[in-house]
Amino acid sequence: MEQQIAPLARLTEQFGRLPGVGRKSALRMAYHTVKLSKEEAKAFAEAILTARESIRRCAVCCDLTDREICAVCSSSKRDPSLLCVVEDPREVTAIERTHEYRGLYHVLHGVLSPLNGIGPEALTVMELLARLEDGLVREVIMATNPTVEGEATAMYLSRLIKPLGIAVSRLAYGVPVGADLEYADEITLARALEGRRSL
Repeated sequence: MEQQIAPLARLTEQFGRLPGVGRKSALRMAYHTVKLSKEEAKAFAEAILTARESIRRCAVCCDLTDREICAVCSSSKRDPSLLCVVEDPREVTAIERTHEYRGLYHVLHGVLSPLNGIGPEALTVMELLARLEDGLVREVIMATNPTVEGEATAMYLSRLIKPLGIAVSRLAYGVPVGADLEYADEITLARALEGRRSL
């Protein structure tokens, strides 16, 4: 019979709620955490609370930031005529690692998934369309993941954007179908950006 220590079980349960963390990994993290010194444990807890309280969505691109407007949107070195649409903030980080893209971003915070009850209103579609009203953007790159939902979202958005007279392109398929951009290496992402195609 497995020994039950209530605080350890609760900690394991919380770690198990993290994406991609199974029971064994959660238990390993819980055991590691209880071995931390009091100061280390306090710093760990404070880092979680500080991140939760200070990180919010950028008022322009909806990426995560600790300011009103993120560093990318506030940079004068970025090309405001080029807008890359991604599903998740992690993909902004992945594309930035390539050092190839100099435009701006828009983070949808998900993809269309009617079976899961996720429609356009659950994403930042309205914010995206509002950004396109000023006429500065000349091309929108659809960088959603090459999944069924990612493709459907890219097609839906392209149908909304094309009538505005803005070019819409899609990342080239250097990224394997069914893969997440977050896990692609820099070379693959750079080639995908260079080989994007019109929708």
